[in-house]
Amino acid sequence: MKKAFLTGITGQDGSYLAELLLGKGYEVHGLIRRSSTFNTDRIDHLYRDFHDPNTRLFLHYGDLSVSGQLMDLLHSIAPDEIYHLGAQSHVRVSFDMPEYTGDITGMGTLRILEAIRKTGIKTKFYQASSSEMFGAVAPPQNENTIFQPRSPYAAAKVYAYYIAQNYRDAYGIFAANGILFNHESPRRGETFVTRKITRAATQIKLGLKEKLYLGNLDAKRDWGFAGDYVEAMWMMLQQEKPDDFVIATGETHSVREFAEIVFAKLGLDYNKYVMVDQRYFRPTEVDVLLGDSAKAKKILGWQPKISFENLIDMMIAADLELAKKEKTLVEAGFACNSSKRIT
Repeated sequence: MKKAFLTGITGQDGSYLAELLLGKGYEVHGLIRRSSTFNTDRIDHLYRDFHDPNTRLFLHYGDLSVSGQLMDLLHSIAPDEIYHLGAQSHVRVSFDMPEYTGDITGMGTLRILEAIRKTGIKTKFYQASSSEMFGAVAPPQNENTIFQPRSPYAAAKVYAYYIAQNYRDAYGIFAANGILFNHESPRRGETFVTRKITRAATQIKLGLKEKLYLGNLDAKRDWGFAGDYVEAMWMMLQQEKPDDFVIATGETHSVREFAEIVFAKLGLDYNKYVMVDQRYFRPTEVDVLLGDSAKAKKILGWQPKISFENLIDMMIAADLELAKKEKTLVEAGFACNSSKRIT
């Protein structure tokens, strides 16, 4: 039985990847941060009591800022594959918390690579790189495109990308970079723009909210389905030699277009409900991201399965169910904070 170690297991990608690996017969170990509240809702359906002899999912408390703890965990688990997904991953927040973002998103990668080197474990390492690294470069972007990061988050990811390459070349560590373009799902965090739109639109549809406030409506992104993208992560670590791959759909849509489609599918006039708020603009914007994943298609045999329209339908359906539950609570006289939140 192969063992995999996942940072960021409680996030969108971590939950889909954990599902994939468990389905392939892996024993999965995940790193979670200690908190006074549980934040495991995305993987609760996968969890079984560790006393159960058939359990193959194990969670370990830890933090990407503590190198000694990471070293101890990797030494004791000795995973065959490491998927490093954990990060401060919100671009706009990285401008407000640049030092923290650099430490966790950038140096966190170095700490894991150092733990691999010092423990001497034989493992394959996946680094979650980001299309945000391309920044201001004209599209389309592929593995040979230069990086021009436009945020502290993107700059930290560029560091993590190059340090993974350096440890691959210097120490012979199997380290692969997956440069993933935007990937969404019903499990996407509510502060990310796609989920923010589907969440608010469904609440507006049921009379739980009046307005949706967004930033730059003209920004264009290459949006795919997170479930498709985690398959590419796994494929990268099944290769004989480590390499770097762009994972993308090859089509781009604006934030405005995404919002218009969502509201239209719900029978609503987008213009009546969507407002622009300058507070959501980034100090330096990224105008267009459009990925060329020809290399991944040729070498890995990877192809996106879920279309842009199907992705939107999936997210609307999930958030509409959530909004219906909220409305039931409100009508029963219970306070529902999320339904009153204006974002």
